[in-house]
Amino acid sequence: MTSGHETIQAAPEDGHAGDDVVLPFAVEALDVRGRAVRLGPAIDTILRRHGYPDPVARLLGEAAALTVLLGSSLKFEGRFQLQTKTDGPVAMVVVDFEAPDRLRATARFDAERVAALGAGPLGAGDLVGHGHLAMTIDQGTAASRYQGVVALEGQDLEEAARQYFRQSEQIPTEVRLAVAEAVAGGGKGGGTWRAGGLLVQFLPQSIDRARLADLPPGDVPEGHVHLGADAPEDDAWSEARALVGTIEDHELVDPNVSSERLLYRLFHERGVRVFERQAVRETCRCSPERVMGMIASFSPQERRDMVAEDGRIAITCEFCSRRYDLDPAEVEREIEARPAQ
Repeated sequence: MTSGHETIQAAPEDGHAGDDVVLPFAVEALDVRGRAVRLGPAIDTILRRHGYPDPVARLLGEAAALTVLLGSSLKFEGRFQLQTKTDGPVAMVVVDFEAPDRLRATARFDAERVAALGAGPLGAGDLVGHGHLAMTIDQGTAASRYQGVVALEGQDLEEAARQYFRQSEQIPTEVRLAVAEAVAGGGKGGGTWRAGGLLVQFLPQSIDRARLADLPPGDVPEGHVHLGADAPEDDAWSEARALVGTIEDHELVDPNVSSERLLYRLFHERGVRVFERQAVRETCRCSPERVMGMIASFSPQERRDMVAEDGRIAITCEFCSRRYDLDPAEVEREIEARPAQ
């Protein structure tokens, strides 16, 4: 397994029983809650379908792990989407998580610019550059849609997530992400992509602990002195952050280190409680009905412009690469038969 500069041989007898799952957990003694994610076949399918260069595959794998960590917290039937739009070699990353378990992802990139970066280790900041990262929660109606935006200025996705929670949610948060390509015995061919992540948040129940030091002055309760950046960090959160800081990349993706085992290693002295696992599966939302609905949203002239030289309309899903080959005459008949909006 390759993660950064490390190589680990995956055990051939390992069935990856802990793959494609999210494991919620809590450490009550430290007032922290979080989730751990392991992605195996789901992320491998996504990355190999498009044949992404390794640096792009790693970036999209990190984005997928982060999206699952955040989207799996939804308590309703809805969607969580992470999207970047930047000036870097990877101009756009889009990851959709549809509660409770559906994941899809895609990336747009300039192959020449990616290749020009060389073969050395690349961080997300090298690929993404400058722009923004948007996180959208969509419950199906315009009124229930919420979006948070973080400026991307060369930082990696872990730091962007921390920044989002500091600015938008005011919840102290630590995030760790890792992506690796597991190799078969001998390290020749047969590799499969894996991704993992850990999200830990400080959610104190007591009133004293709930007074976060990073609250802006306008939100400080009357009579409370705001210390700003000079305020001491809560000891429980300092301890939790220090423990998370000991995690190595390979521990997040090694098929022989389950999420339960990792969490026990980190927090067993404080007592960690895990909850029911949540499955994750790679699947696309595209369908003939959705494609037709998309085409119907264009004007008649725009639909005529879609017709190729062979007299057909060809639509390819950017997520799953499924191709829809349509007869323009049949498209128009179906659109005309639709009820007036």
